[in-house]
Amino acid sequence: MELEYDLLVVSAADAGHDDPLFQAGTAAFEAGDSVAQAAALKSHASAVLGYVSDRFSVSSRGAACRPTQVGDATIGEREGVPYADLLLDWTCPEPVDEHVVRSGLFPDGEGYVKGTKTIVTYEIDGRSGSAALDSANPSFSTAQAWYQRFGEFFLLGAEHLLTGIDHILFLLALIAGSRRLREIVLAATSFTLAHSVTFMLAALGLVEAPGVIVEPIIALSIAVVAGWHLWGIWRRGEHAADLETAGRGHFSLDRAGWIRLGVVFCFGLVHGLGFAGALGIDEAWSWTLLWSLLVFNVGIEVVQMTIIAVVFPLLFVLRRRAPKAGLWATGVVSAGVSIMGLIWFVQRISGS
Repeated sequence: MELEYDLLVVSAADAGHDDPLFQAGTAAFEAGDSVAQAAALKSHASAVLGYVSDRFSVSSRGAACRPTQVGDATIGEREGVPYADLLLDWTCPEPVDEHVVRSGLFPDGEGYVKGTKTIVTYEIDGRSGSAALDSANPSFSTAQAWYQRFGEFFLLGAEHLLTGIDHILFLLALIAGSRRLREIVLAATSFTLAHSVTFMLAALGLVEAPGVIVEPIIALSIAVVAGWHLWGIWRRGEHAADLETAGRGHFSLDRAGWIRLGVVFCFGLVHGLGFAGALGIDEAWSWTLLWSLLVFNVGIEVVQMTIIAVVFPLLFVLRRRAPKAGLWATGVVSAGVSIMGLIWFVQRISGS
C-alpha cells in the first residue's frame, strides 16, 4: 500500500490517540528527512497498522481476512511528496475464488482531506483487475464483471475533468479562440492524442516528470492559449475570426491555425502528465491497468466533447447573429481565463 505520509501520520495519530507519533512524524515531514520519517512509522507501527487495517479490509465469504505487516514501512516519493509504503499480508480463513476489498481510508469525516480515491490493482488466484474506491463506492468484489470495473474508471475520468477547473478553463480557451468548427474539433483531437500518450506512459511508470514542473506549465498553457486569442483581437480587431489566407490541404487551416494546433499538441503532452499525477498511479506495465486507464481517459474525453458540443454552437450562433457581441464575449472569456492562468502560474512557481 502507498499512502501519503503526512496524511497517514495525522490520521493514525488522531485515531490511535498517539501524540508522540504526531510529534515525531510531523517533525520528520517538515524536515524532509526520509530516514526519520521511516523511523517514526517503525516506532509507532501498531498505531499505523491499526489505522490502516481498520479502514482497509479484505474478506472472503463474509469472513474477515487477518492482515499482518511484512517488514517495516519504507518511504518513497511521488511528485515531490513523501509516501509511506506498507507491505501487508492478509490471511483468509479458507481458500476461495472471490474476495471483497473495502476501503474507508482518509474519510471526509476526519476533516483533513475531501473526496479520497483509493486505486486498487489485484492479481488473486487467477483473477486480475483494478478498481477505484471512494465514499460512494467503498468496496468491490474480485468476481465483479469487466464492465463494472471499467464503469468505475469511466466515472472517475468524467469526474476528474468536471472537478479539474484548470483543464476546463484550458478547454474554454480553446473554444473561445476557435474560428471554425473544424478548428475546435482538430484542436480537441490534437489535445486528446497528446495527453493520452503522456497520460498512459506516466501512469504506467514509463516516463516521469516532477509536479513542480508540470503544474506551473499547465497553468502557463491556460494563459498562453487564452492570450493567443486576445492577441488576435488586438492585431486584427473585428477580423480576428476570419481566416488570414485560404486554407490548404484536407483540414483547410491557415498558417495561424496550424501553429495553434502545434502549440495545443505540445501543451496536451504536459496536461497528460498532470492527469496521471492527479490519478496517483505509477505502476509497472500490465494489460489490466492499461485497459482501466484507457477507460479513465474515455471518461475524460466524453465530458470534454460534451462541453464542446454545448458551448461552441452557442458561441457560433452569437458570432453569426451579432459578430461584435461574439467578439466581445470571446475576448472577455479569454481575458478571464488568461488572468486566472497567470495567477495559478505565479502561485505554483512560488509554491503558495
